[in-house]
Amino acid sequence: MENILEIEGLCKEYDGFALKDVSFALPKGYIMGFVGQNGSGKTTTIRSILGMANPDSGRITVCGLDNRKDAIAMKERIGVVFDSLYLAGHLNAKQIEQQLKPFYKDWDSKEYASRIAQFELPDNRPVGDFSKGMKMKLMIAAALSHKAELIILDEPTSGLDPVARDELLDILAEYIEDENRGVLFSTHITSDVERIADYITVLHAGKVWFTGTKDELESSYVVVKGAADEFPDALLEKCIGYHAYRNGSDAMLHTKYLDEVPEELVTEKASIDEILVYIAKEAKYAGHRKNGQI
Repeated sequence: MENILEIEGLCKEYDGFALKDVSFALPKGYIMGFVGQNGSGKTTTIRSILGMANPDSGRITVCGLDNRKDAIAMKERIGVVFDSLYLAGHLNAKQIEQQLKPFYKDWDSKEYASRIAQFELPDNRPVGDFSKGMKMKLMIAAALSHKAELIILDEPTSGLDPVARDELLDILAEYIEDENRGVLFSTHITSDVERIADYITVLHAGKVWFTGTKDELESSYVVVKGAADEFPDALLEKCIGYHAYRNGSDAMLHTKYLDEVPEELVTEKASIDEILVYIAKEAKYAGHRKNGQI
């Protein structure tokens, strides 16, 4: 299976934060959900792919092109949709095209006009006056008009109403019908990831916590619930993000340990949202365990 995006050993250190050996790959023809809590390193990773951040070490390729050695050619292959408009807000859609067209050798004016019409975007209004959903569609129209093979979206659904979010997911589903394309979709709205993603990469504290198929992630973890005294010590050592409440306790557990769960405890399939929550809880739990509080 050929990969459209490969990241190997990506490291980038800032004051108070570091990406640590981030590695994952996106095969052609698929959508990858890129998730993790704020500060996990998603935006730094995306900025590194785009050449907006200079990694300390590691290798990034898009369509087999090195993002440093082949930066210009690589950027021809990428379309980017951010959570806010990166285009000049005082210009209209026609003027935006005149700005963008010189940067892309494969720019297709007919495709751009077709997408503007398909997305029902006015071509005579300043794009800064567009709604957030309209701005998102404009950025996608621009990406599709220079034949981008990889679309990278950084929190594009944040603040969108449900109709606009649904339209975006439909657009991505149509785009990925070409099996030579790929989508890296960073978002906090995990229901969108559950609906559309084929692969998922989870970042936590600058490291890859999981990367693989969505089905593999969803089938690998359960939430265990019950009274605190019903959790055996041996099981607690394998739990992720254990937390005790007044009326009970819960934790996440890998399914390979299911045969160790006592009958008194209840298990439920963990959603992606729950997986992220329990990962965040784990650091606190690990600290309590180290101090003998659990």
